[in-house]
Amino acid sequence: MYTIILAIHLVLALTLIGVVLLQHGKGADAGAAFGSGASSTVFGARGSASFLGRLTWGLGIAFFITSLTLAIMAGTFTADTDSVLDREVEEPATQELPPVPDDAIDGRSNGAEPGPAPD
Repeated sequence: MYTIILAIHLVLALTLIGVVLLQHGKGADAGAAFGSGASSTVFGARGSASFLGRLTWGLGIAFFITSLTLAIMAGTFTADTDSVLDREVEEPATQELPPVPDDAIDGRSNGAEPGPAPD
């Protein structure tokens, strides 16, 4: 369910970006008044602005709803797990080492004589 809502959220975000980029700014109407040729649109003189405006509002509301839904779902998914700080630390296993022979302590192993002392 989380993956489906996340996919819808991403599609809404990309569509919202595209719709916003299709709209023209407030200064573009002044250029159309002087005959720049931008006034001939598919939806008419004012229809494009109202259609894209309503589409932007609808996509924005849907994006907001999916954002809240994902935030709530993420909060409920992580509430069941333990915190790293709350986990019990297991004691590491200790390994018994074999006893060290007495002749290995003073440098004589296997019956060899110790070498000369360093200067």
